[in-house]
This record gives sequence, structure tokens and C-alpha cells, in this order.
Amino acid sequence: MGTGDFDLTMDELRAVVRFATDCAQALLPDFEAAAPNDSRPRDAIDAARLFAGGAPRSNLQRTAAFASHRAAKSVSEETAQLAALACGDAAAAAYLHPIAKASQVGHILRAAACAVRVAELRTGITDSDGVRSLADRAISPLPEILRRYPSAPSGSSRVTQLMSELDSAIRTRN
Repeated sequence: MGTGDFDLTMDELRAVVRFATDCAQALLPDFEAAAPNDSRPRDAIDAARLFAGGAPRSNLQRTAAFASHRAAKSVSEETAQLAALACGDAAAAAYLHPIAKASQVGHILRAAACAVRVAELRTGITDSDGVRSLADRAISPLPEILRRYPSAPSGSSRVTQLMSELDSAIRTRN
């Protein structure tokens, strides 16, 4: 993918999608408990896994991501909303662009930040261990890919703050 500010290979893109999908997969039960007949988040995970497994990137990932994001709006429980968003983000990660914009970091880390936030909501405590645990799972080439981008923006939402914490933790890894 040589049309951006740097190179990003399909293998690297697949590694990003695998990481995001692994983070989002664990959240599916939160959504399915709230909306057992809505398959949109699961469909997004399936679309992401298909690409991560070697299939060509296609409109399937894009449409599944949008559908999962719409599913988040159909439930009232925050954990279910975050689960659907994370699943959509996993599919959308297939469209990470090699352009040096901090907004692109969301394609890499938003699903992981949603996973940490869901853990916080389940336990009622701030989960710095969750950030460390997911940062430890971000194995090569993920840290190297992340370092090509500007740092994640820190914002006012808890998910954005967690994304920034994950970004810092992963960038410092070898």
C-alpha cells in the first residue's frame, strides 16, 4: 500500500486486524446478551477474521463495520454498545491508511480500548492492569506499525483516554 506517507504491507494490515479482532471477540457475549437476535457484531468479527486469515480486503469488511456500529445504537447497555463498536472497529481496521494522522491510531487501538473499558464497567474499578495486559499482547509488528503514526489523541471520553494509554504502553515496547 504505497499511496500514503509510508508503506504498510498487507501482512502488517492483517496483524492489526488480528489484534483488534482478538480484543473485540471477547466482548461479543456482552452484546449478544442484550440483543441475542442481532448478528451484526458477530458478522463484523467474521468479516475481520476472513481478511486477517488471508482473504482479499473487500467491501464486506466495510459494510460489516458500519452495520456493527449501527447495532451499537440499538442497545442501551454501555457494555453492549462498546462491544458492538469494538467488533465494528475490528472489521474497519482492514481500512487503516498509511497516512501520518493521529486519527488513524483508532483503527489500531479503539477495539482494545473498548475491551479495557468494558472490563472497568464490569468491575467498577479503573483497569490499568487491562491496559498493560493488552499492551503485552501487542506483539511485533504492531508496535512498529504504531510508531509510524503520531500519538493517539487524548480526549475527554474514557475510551479515548484508554486508547492514549494503550498507545503509550505499546510504543515503548521493543
